Amino acid sequence: MGLTSKKVLVLAVLFAVLLFVATVWLWPRLARRNWRAVGGRIGILAATQAAIFACVGLAANQAFGFYASWADLFGQETDQGVVVDHMAGGATGPLRVVGTQQVQMAGGSRPQLTGQIQKVDIVGRTSHIASPAFIYLPPEYFQPQYRTRTFPASVILTGYPGTAQALVSKLNYPRTAQQLAKQGRMEPMILVMLRPTVAPPRDTECVDIPGGPQTETFFGRDLPDAVAAHYRVGKKPGGWGIIGDSTGGYCALKLAMHHPEVYGAGAGLSPYYKAPIDPTTGDLFQGNKELKNRADLAWFIKHQPAPDTSLLVTSSKQGESNYKATLRFIDAVKATKKTHVSSIILDSGGHNFNTWRREIPPTLQWVSARLAER
Repeated sequence: MGLTSKKVLVLAVLFAVLLFVATVWLWPRLARRNWRAVGGRIGILAATQAAIFACVGLAANQAFGFYASWADLFGQETDQGVVVDHMAGGATGPLRVVGTQQVQMAGGSRPQLTGQIQKVDIVGRTSHIASPAFIYLPPEYFQPQYRTRTFPASVILTGYPGTAQALVSKLNYPRTAQQLAKQGRMEPMILVMLRPTVAPPRDTECVDIPGGPQTETFFGRDLPDAVAAHYRVGKKPGGWGIIGDSTGGYCALKLAMHHPEVYGAGAGLSPYYKAPIDPTTGDLFQGNKELKNRADLAWFIKHQPAPDTSLLVTSSKQGESNYKATLRFIDAVKATKKTHVSSIILDSGGHNFNTWRREIPPTLQWVSARLAER
């Protein structure tokens, strides 16, 4: 049974309840003062506490999608590798569709009605990074009257470590985009959903690491090229959007600022503005001060030419630790007079899925409107 299986959670809860009952039942027998009784009390209390913590951890993982599998949890991710798609003439393609699923909507299950989610493997021609992703194609993509139309596209990133599936099943990006387009509040859009952790288990913070994974190159060049080669995506400069939460939010802002020729709109939900250095990242810059400064968004907006892109940042007055940093970043961007900045500031909301679900509909509308202007 998988880590995210409901059966695993039910069994864990059942085991914790049985241990609690056993503790109550056996406690009188363990009330003696000999070493066996003391050891028994310690053992049964420790087992009960561990079972309760396991239940809480499993429930939190199901709610927030931190880890997708047992291998992911224990740092033994195996769903990675270079996928070579042999096409006609012996050429290789950077994107391969490995599965499909329907968007869960009322009114039918045909792609022409609800759209389709395709699971793909993507290989970066330049970065040589391989990553799985989910691609949402709107209903219009399959309708005959739109067969020659190209569609705007946006990359959607999770936080760290995150799972791409959570963008579909927990944050409901495809369903939200389909509903907004149906209501005429945004244009039909292709969504490319994946996590920024493309070199697991390392948190690369979307940085081209000297001697390491070239993650920024993957997101700034390889990913858009691979998708554009396979799908009917618009190819005008700055015609892509990018959205992310937490770590993905930092990446989204940075990629839009560093690559405005690709990303005309970047939205960071609960982002931070400077790449951390910790045990999950390792040494990202290898002593290169220029790389370190470029990865600091506050430094970049003050010391580099203002990028021709639009940025959206979100925070809350109560519940988010980035509130003051977000206000400072907004002021810094406004001072450039060229880069456009917008914000969503909630009165309260924590760093969690519930907060981001409140921010996603207006964010998708904002991205759609910015791309329509280009």
